[in-house]
Amino acid sequence: MSRLDFKLEATAAGSRARAARFRTQHNEVLTPTFMPVGTHASVRSQRREDLLASGAQVLLANTYHLLLRPGVEIFEKFGGIHGFMNWPRSVLTDSGGFQIFSLPDSRSMREEGAEFRSYVDNTMICLSPERSIATQKSIGADIMMVLDQCVPSTVDRSVAQHAMELTHRWAHRSLAARGDSPQALFGIVQGACYTDLRIESARTITQLPFDGFAIGGLAVGESVAQREDCTATVTEHLPEDRPRYLMGVGTTRDLLEAVHRGVDMFDCILPTALAKQGVAFTSMGRRDLRRAAYRDNEGPLDPACACYTCSTYSIAYLFHLLKVHETQGWQLLGLHNIHFYMQLMRTMREHILAGTWLEFYHAQRDVLDARDSYGKKSNHVTKAERRKLNLQQGRYEVVVRDEIGRIRDTQSGEVMHSVNDPAEEARTLYVDQSRLIERLQQDDPHPLIVWDVGLGAAANAMATIAAAESMSPQQRRRRLVLVSFENDLDSLKLALRHTQWFKHLRHAAPRQLLAKNQWTSPCGAVDWLLLPGDFAIRKFEAPPPDIVFFDPFSFKTDTGLWTLAAFRDLADVCADKATELFTYTYSTKVRAAMLAAGFYVAKGCGTGPKAETTIGLSPRAAATLHGRELLAADWLGKWQRSDAQAPLGTDAQDDSWRAAVREHPQFR
Repeated sequence: MSRLDFKLEATAAGSRARAARFRTQHNEVLTPTFMPVGTHASVRSQRREDLLASGAQVLLANTYHLLLRPGVEIFEKFGGIHGFMNWPRSVLTDSGGFQIFSLPDSRSMREEGAEFRSYVDNTMICLSPERSIATQKSIGADIMMVLDQCVPSTVDRSVAQHAMELTHRWAHRSLAARGDSPQALFGIVQGACYTDLRIESARTITQLPFDGFAIGGLAVGESVAQREDCTATVTEHLPEDRPRYLMGVGTTRDLLEAVHRGVDMFDCILPTALAKQGVAFTSMGRRDLRRAAYRDNEGPLDPACACYTCSTYSIAYLFHLLKVHETQGWQLLGLHNIHFYMQLMRTMREHILAGTWLEFYHAQRDVLDARDSYGKKSNHVTKAERRKLNLQQGRYEVVVRDEIGRIRDTQSGEVMHSVNDPAEEARTLYVDQSRLIERLQQDDPHPLIVWDVGLGAAANAMATIAAAESMSPQQRRRRLVLVSFENDLDSLKLALRHTQWFKHLRHAAPRQLLAKNQWTSPCGAVDWLLLPGDFAIRKFEAPPPDIVFFDPFSFKTDTGLWTLAAFRDLADVCADKATELFTYTYSTKVRAAMLAAGFYVAKGCGTGPKAETTIGLSPRAAATLHGRELLAADWLGKWQRSDAQAPLGTDAQDDSWRAAVREHPQFR
C-alpha cells in the first residue's frame, strides 16, 4: 500500500503523458510537477514567498550536503526541515548518490556504503543506505530516496551492471531502514544507457514495495536521443499506480519530452543556474540577456508571463542589472524561470486532462527549444583576461618556472611536480627505476603492461613512450601496452595548449589519445590506452599490470586513491602477477596501507628533496630476485612509535590492519 494515495486521473491519447495526484504529509501534489532545487534547504537566490506564489508544490533538498551542514541535530531540534526553513509544503530529499558520484577523487565505493571526506571539516564519513535513510528521517522529508550508485551514462556495460546490482542491494537495505516511518520512499532504476540493464533494473526495483520510482543516472553524459529512448524504455516497465520521477532533468524541452513518455516528477538546477548566467526561459524560447540587443528594450522579459519580474521590470533594466553584476538581476531572472517552469507544468496537466495533449506537444517542441536570433552574445574580454583564461581550464592552471610548465590544482593549491622538472622526475622515478627498457628487451611473447595512474599532463606516460621509441626494433622484443587512468582530463587539455612549456607533449600521441582514447605507434610496438573516469571502477576493465606508476595528486587532494580499501583492491588485481608499483611518496600512512593490503614494500630512489620514495611488490614479485631494499624491522619499530600509524580510510572499530602490518611476512 503506497503512503502517497496516488490517483491516476488521465492518460493522453497517443501518448504516455498522464495527469495524477498524490498526497504527502503536508499537501496534495498535482502532476506533472517540477521541484525547484533547494540543495542546502534554500533555493538559490529565491525567497520563500516567491516560491509559494509560483505554485511550487515540492522542494528538493540534498541529504549529502545537509548531513554535513547544518547536521541532523539541527533538524531534530527544529522538528525537521519544514520548521527549519519555514516551508509549509512538501520536501523530497535526494539520498546523496549523485553528489558522491560528482566527487570521484575524494570518495571510495564499497558494499557497506560510500566513503568520502567532508568538505566542512575534512573528516572521513561513510554514507551507507542505513545512514542515508536515518538522515532523511531526521530531516523530515515527505519523500525520501534510496541511496544508489550513480555512474556516467556512457560507461562500459560491466561497470553499469556492477553499479546497478549494488543499487539493488542498497534498495533492500534502504527499505528495511525506513521501517514503519510514514515518510514515502522511492526506489531508483539504474543501468546507464543499456536497454537490457534498464529493463532488468525496472523489473527488480518494482518488485519492492516502494511508494514511487525514479529514473537515475541520466543527464550525465548521454545524448538527448539516448536520454529520451532510455526514459521511454523505463516508464514502459514501471507500474501505473505509482509516481515516476526523472532525476536531474532538465530544460523545458526535456520536461515536455519526458512527460510525453510518461514521467510525473522532475527536478533540475537549470532555472536558477542559468538565471545567474543571464538566460531566461520564455514562451518564445530562451533569451540570453547578455546580448547587447536587449540594452534598450522597453518590453517585458516575456509578454505572456504574469510573474512579478515580467509585470514590474523591463528587459533593459534586467540587462543593466546583469551588466553591473547586481545579484538582484540573478534573483529576478530566477524568479521568472521558476514561475515559467511551474506554469508550463500546469499547462501540460490541463492539456492532458482536456484531451488536447498531442496538439500542444507538437506545437511546443520547437518553441521551447528556440534560441535567441540576435547573433553572438556580446561579451567583451580584455587582453589580460584572455591571457589569464588561456592559462586556466576547469580546476587547473598553468604555473611556469624556469621555462618549465607545471599544472596547479586551484582548489587545493597543490602543484604537480612542484620542485623537480616533471620530465626528469618521470624518467628517474618511474622509467629508469622500473627497468622499463630492460623489461622490453626480454624475450617474452606477452606484452609488458604498464598502468599510469594519474595521467595528469602525461609526463610519465610520454617518458614511457619516449623510452620505448628510443629502442631499435632489434632491442625491443616485447610489445608495450600503456594504460592511463584519469578522472579529469582538463590538466592534459590545458597543457596541450602550451607545449612551449610542456615540451614532452610535442608528439602526435597525446592529441590522438584525447580524440580516440587510444594511440598506437607507427611501428606497432606501443599501444597507449586511456580509461577516463573513476580509477576505483575502471581498473577492473584493464589487463592486470606488470608495472604501476602510481602518481595521482597527494592523499590530501585525491584521498580516495590512497585508502586502505583502494590498495586492497589494487592488490587483488595484481595478485596473480609479479607486479611492481612505484610512487613518489614515502608517507608512513601510505606504506602501512600497502603492507596491510598485502604488498611487500621497499625503499625507492630519492627525488628532489625526498630522500626516498616507495616501491610496492605483489607477493609474486617479492618471490623473484627483485633486488629491491625491503623495509626492515627498524621501519616497523618507527611505525609502531609513530602517531601516523593508521592508513587512510580505516574503520575505528576494526584495527585488523595493525596485525596485518606487524605480522607481514617481510618482517619475519
